[in-house]
Amino acid sequence: MKTTTRKVDKLVILDLKGKITIGTGDVMLREHINKVLDQGERNIILNMGEVTYMDSSGVGELISSYTSVTKRGGKLKLLNLTGKIKNLLHITQLITIFEIYDSEAEAVASFL
Repeated sequence: MKTTTRKVDKLVILDLKGKITIGTGDVMLREHINKVLDQGERNIILNMGEVTYMDSSGVGELISSYTSVTKRGGKLKLLNLTGKIKNLLHITQLITIFEIYDSEAEAVASFL
């Protein structure tokens, strides 16, 4: 998995690309989230438009990231979910936990 970090207004957008799977993508996601939190950022959007696959470890890491951000007083929101990822979150009933947006402008505005 590859990650690009962008600062927009008072939040950080992590553009994710590739697979979020056990041993690679899940660890990278955790490291990027922790790095952003350690830099004092609290509001994070995960742009998942180019995530091609996510296994159960990836789902677990999404939950862990959500918990870490929330415990530090922040918010983690998801952007541009692919059909497969959206279906996975529906099946696991996690779709009700995350705020999900199809437009970056709407996701950014939701923090204001």
